[in-house]
Amino acid sequence: MMGLFQRPAGAPAPIDPPRWFLALTAVVCGALVMVIEVLGSRVIGPFFGVSLFVWTSLITVTLVCLALGYWAGGLLSESGRRDDILFGSIAAAGLGALAVPLLKRAVLTAAVGLGVRWGALASALTLFGPSLFLLGCVSPLLVKIAARELSTVGRTVGLLYALSTLGSVIGTVTTGFVLIAWLGVDRIFLLTGTALLALGCSWFLLRGPRAAAAALLAAPAAWLAAGALAGAVAYPAGVAGVAREETYYGTLRVLDRVSSFAHARELRIDGQVQGEVDLRTGLPLSLIMYFLEFLPVSVNPGGTECLVVGLGAGVVPRWYTARGVRTEVVEINPEVLRLARAHFGFPDDIPVAVADAREYLMRPGRRYDYLVLDVFNGDSTPSHLLSLESFRLAKGRLSPGGVLALNAAGSLRHETLMTASLVRTLREVFATVECYPLFEPDQEPGWGNFVVVAYDFPPPARGNPAGGKAIHPEVWPLVTRYMGAPYEFPAGTPALVLTDDFNPFDVRDLWLKEQLRASILGSTERDLLL
Repeated sequence: MMGLFQRPAGAPAPIDPPRWFLALTAVVCGALVMVIEVLGSRVIGPFFGVSLFVWTSLITVTLVCLALGYWAGGLLSESGRRDDILFGSIAAAGLGALAVPLLKRAVLTAAVGLGVRWGALASALTLFGPSLFLLGCVSPLLVKIAARELSTVGRTVGLLYALSTLGSVIGTVTTGFVLIAWLGVDRIFLLTGTALLALGCSWFLLRGPRAAAAALLAAPAAWLAAGALAGAVAYPAGVAGVAREETYYGTLRVLDRVSSFAHARELRIDGQVQGEVDLRTGLPLSLIMYFLEFLPVSVNPGGTECLVVGLGAGVVPRWYTARGVRTEVVEINPEVLRLARAHFGFPDDIPVAVADAREYLMRPGRRYDYLVLDVFNGDSTPSHLLSLESFRLAKGRLSPGGVLALNAAGSLRHETLMTASLVRTLREVFATVECYPLFEPDQEPGWGNFVVVAYDFPPPARGNPAGGKAIHPEVWPLVTRYMGAPYEFPAGTPALVLTDDFNPFDVRDLWLKEQLRASILGSTERDLLL
C-alpha cells in the first residue's frame, strides 16, 4: 500500500484521509451494501414472499443503483472537494438506511396494488435504491482520492476493490448467519444506518464542520423516537398477536382468531398459514392436515413407524403419536420447533431433528411405514425434494408396506404441466400414485393444494378414508368430499420426469406462485404482514 496516497511534490492539498481510514471505508461500505441487499428479502418478503420475483427485484435494484452510483461517483470525483462528497454520500446512505423501517409500512401497502412482480420491484427500488445508489458512489471517489500518481492507479484500484469485496463477503455471511436471527430486521437497519453515519461523520469531525456532523449523529436517536411513536402493529378486531420471530427462513407469526365457531390459532410464515388449530377442540382447521393423516393410514392401517418432514404447528406428528405410532420429525427451522412447543402444545417426547429434509433422508437409519413430506409453502417450493433422485431416497427409507404422502400446490389444467410432472416422476419410483386435489379442478381459480400418496403395491380396497374420523365441523364437508376418490389425469396429459439435472419446477410454476401470493395479499390484513 506504500505510495497509494502520495501527492505530487510541492502540490498544496487538504489533509487526505489516512490510508487505513480509506481501507476501512472500502471494507465497511462493501459489507453494508450486502447487508441491505440480503436484508431486503426480509422486509418485502412478508408481503411478496421469498420467491424468484423478490430476489430478482432485489438483485436488479442493487445492480442498477450501484451502476448509476459508479457513474455519478466518477463525475463527482472531478470535484475539488471529493473527500467531503465521499463521506457526505456515506452519511446520506446511512440516513436512507435508517428511514427504511419508518417508511416500509406506507411503501409496501402502496405497492400491493401493482401486483406481485411490479410491487416487489417498486418497493425494493423505493426503500433500498437511495442508499445503494449513494454507496455506489463510494468506489470511484475512493480511487480518485487514493491514486495520486498514474503509476499506482492499477495497484490502488485492485486493492480497494479487493477490500470492498472482502467486506461484501463479511456482510453477506454475518447478515445471513447471525444478524437476522439475533437482532431482527429493524434493529439491523438501525445498526447499518448508524455505522454509515458514524463513518461519514467521523471524517467531518476530523476536519469540520463539527456542527453538521453532530446533527447527523443525532439521527439514530431521532430514528428511535420516531419508531416509538409509530407504535405496535394494530391487529384487526378478533385477532391477537401471540408471537413473532425473524428467522433465516422467513417471518414467523402466531396469531389467535376468535369467532363464533372456533378459537383458531395460526402459525404463519411470510403471511401464509402453515398450521391452524381450534384451541377449543384441539382439531385442525386445515384440510391438508386431515389428508396427510387419514390417507396413509387408509392404505397401510397397521403401520407403527412414522417420519414427518416439516413440523409446522405439530398437528400431524401429534395425531400419529396419539394413534400409538412411533413418530419422528425433521424440521429445518429451529424457531418453528420452539413456537410449536410454546404455543401449540407440541410435546417434548416426540424426537425432532433440525436438518434439511434431503440431507436427513441420505443418512442411514430406520425405515418407516409412513413418510409425510409437508415442506411446501407455495411460493418458495424446495424443488430439490421434488426430483426422481429425492423420491428414490424417500423410498429407501420406507418399509416394504410403507406409504409416502406429500403436500404441494398446483393446478390440474394440462397447460400448467408441473402437477402432472410431479405425479409422473413419482410413478417412476412407486407402483401406485394417487393425487387428491383440495379444490375443484374445473372451477375458478382452478388451483390450490393437493396431497399425493405413493406406495409400491396395488391399491387396497377401502371406502372413504375420512369416514368415522374426528373432523372439525367447519371443514368436515370438504374433507369428506375431496377425499372420496383420487383424481386421474386424462391420457396424453403432457408431463416431465423431474430430475436433479433438469427440474424446472420453480420456473414453470411462477404463475402459481404469483397467484398464491396475490391471494394472500388479497385476504390478509396489511398489518399482519408487517
